[in-house]
Amino acid sequence: MQPGGMVRRSQAADSSLRESTQELFETSEAQIRYRAYSRLQAAAVAMGESLAIPEIVAIGGQSDGKSSLLEAFLGFRFNVREVEMGTRRPLIVQMVHDPTAQEPRCRLQEEDSDEYGPPIVPETAVADAIQRRTEDHLRKMGGIAVSSKPIVMRAEYAYCPNLTIIDTPGFILKAKTGELDNTPDEIMSMVKAQASPPHRMILFLQQSSVEWASSLWLRVVQEVDPYFQRTVIVASKFDNRLKEFAERWEVDKYLSATGYLPPNVRPFFVALPKDRVIQSSAEWRRSMTEVDTAIYKHMRDGIKGGFDEERFVSRIGFSNLKKFLEEELSRRYREAAPATLALLQERCDAVSSELMAAEIRLKSAEDVGALRRAAMRYADTVARQVVSLLQGSAEPDPMQHGLTTDEERAASRAPQWPGVSGASVQPLHHDSKLFGGAAFERCLEEFHMAVAHTRFPTSMSNDRLRNIMYAYKGKHHNGGAAKAAEDIARQAAKEALGPLLDAACVRLAFILRRLFDIAADRAAATMGSKDNLHPYISFHAALRSAHQSFISRLEEQARGMLRTHLEAATSQFAMNMYAHLPDPGDPLDVEGEEDGDADGAAEDAEVLNERLKAVQLGGGVGAPGGPGRFEDNTPSRRATKSRRVALQNAGGMGGMLAGGGASSSSDDVVSASEALFRKIRLAVATQYAPATLKSTFLDPMTDRLGLEVSLELFARSDGDFGAMFSAAGAVAALAAKRDMLARRVEGLIKCKNEFQELAKCL
Repeated sequence: MQPGGMVRRSQAADSSLRESTQELFETSEAQIRYRAYSRLQAAAVAMGESLAIPEIVAIGGQSDGKSSLLEAFLGFRFNVREVEMGTRRPLIVQMVHDPTAQEPRCRLQEEDSDEYGPPIVPETAVADAIQRRTEDHLRKMGGIAVSSKPIVMRAEYAYCPNLTIIDTPGFILKAKTGELDNTPDEIMSMVKAQASPPHRMILFLQQSSVEWASSLWLRVVQEVDPYFQRTVIVASKFDNRLKEFAERWEVDKYLSATGYLPPNVRPFFVALPKDRVIQSSAEWRRSMTEVDTAIYKHMRDGIKGGFDEERFVSRIGFSNLKKFLEEELSRRYREAAPATLALLQERCDAVSSELMAAEIRLKSAEDVGALRRAAMRYADTVARQVVSLLQGSAEPDPMQHGLTTDEERAASRAPQWPGVSGASVQPLHHDSKLFGGAAFERCLEEFHMAVAHTRFPTSMSNDRLRNIMYAYKGKHHNGGAAKAAEDIARQAAKEALGPLLDAACVRLAFILRRLFDIAADRAAATMGSKDNLHPYISFHAALRSAHQSFISRLEEQARGMLRTHLEAATSQFAMNMYAHLPDPGDPLDVEGEEDGDADGAAEDAEVLNERLKAVQLGGGVGAPGGPGRFEDNTPSRRATKSRRVALQNAGGMGGMLAGGGASSSSDDVVSASEALFRKIRLAVATQYAPATLKSTFLDPMTDRLGLEVSLELFARSDGDFGAMFSAAGAVAALAAKRDMLARRVEGLIKCKNEFQELAKCL
């Protein structure tokens, strides 16, 4: 016979077990409390809101008994294990104790609504309905393996408690055949996300046959709840482990989990029916009670000395676990009510503000006049910012917006200077991050260096030279060799310098195009969110296109003018002038020159510039020749034969050119061509190109950018202009969003008012 104290404890345990068969919290206050939170939770899920509603998240490894435990709480079986419905999406099960529901009423919430569908009949079809919804959702999402979007099921039943449990996929070590290899990691991430919110209790299940020290998944709990402050640990399938105990000290040691779990953690030990032949829900509930009774009986009678009932009786059996969770959740409901109500008010205010903004935006999309005024202000602001950046501004961060020379080359469509080694063309401050006007000037300096490093083309073959020399033989009296040299130099200059001029245009246009993004950022920072027209992507795309289009036109204009100037620099007028200039030498103005050579080259450039101006500004008929004044040698105003011969013989081309044509060797002709090439190169590098590039790029950007952009953007009908702000279907989309926000505000206000009334009973 057991001692008196043991008998009393046993009687108390039996009484507790009998009481557990009756449904707890059947008072009207408890019903109101749970109804308030369950409705609030349903609305939050449908609206995508994040509300700190007390909930229970069930986690554990696959086959650890989560599905059976969920059925035990519900009070009926719906074949959840047969279809593995918890392996793909979380399932929020809202259990509502309804004494009038003698048969389970299970309904699934619509995917994007707070409305519930019709009851699922019979209840054994619930798992199939969940599986179909899961597969449809995963297929719609592109065939992914798992999804964190939960399924919400409301279960009203006379034999279930007032609980909300989020059932999660079971942890697995390896994906099944046909699944993606990363499925275990996806499940792990999803479960952690569900268990991380601090307002959720964690119900961690582990088979009792697994030692605490060997737990595979306990570390997951510790990652989201390091001190187990909101974790309830359940050792499932406890009846299997009981068979290993013979004496009291063995079972007491296991139940205490000393040395493996923190002192504040007191696990529950639960066993559930294994007989899957059970048909009715009543048989299922009766079997659960019988299992709890059998566990108590075995621990008292089947173990020598029984067990420490005073310490552990309240932690053994499913009935005690259910009672504990109901009481704990009810306590958390009461504590969370003030914060929940305040958060509801905050969300109502926030969504109301969104609704007002949507109303204003919809109204603005229909007011083309207001849009034109706002767009013109913004476009003008951006244009002025571009001009400011070209003139020099210290406000933008060079580390964010600037580029080094190498970065600039790599990002542009002209990464190299044609015919010139990139390593030899490194302008001053090439390692500095520059933009705007500073980058433009550095690029001009780089172009000057590239031209200086350009050499006479080595592609002139002997056959090509002979073709030119024989073509001129005997046709120009004593100037045949000179004419051949001029023709060769002219062709060489076009082949070598033309691509350099094109590359300069590409690089400078790239520098100017980059200014739009910098200017747009500065404009957005200086203007309010309403004035910078941030939501209108099509307008900003059109504004960018207008800027880029204007710069492209400038680029084409500059390329054409440079080609014209190159033709002028290789014309017969220029050739006559070059005959009176000394050879500038090679290389031109490059690093490492002697000081005297550099000064001489500068003087030659100055003389050449003056004489080029003389050619362009030459006098009319009868103007005298000589330095700075060359005669018009076109057929209509050709100089006399004696005058032309005198000019040819007086030039600085050397005795070879003065002595005649056919007897001159190809080397002499090439030498004379190289000298002419260097003079043409000097003219292009110091006179034509820099001035042309600045005048065709910088001046129009300063004077005409705002006007050109405005003409392209605003010289159009209201319909075309409005299309930038309301593309096809955009107004309808704005109206749909406004209506959606209106419904959301209405639902939140209704939910808040109802919760405010119901919370008085908490």
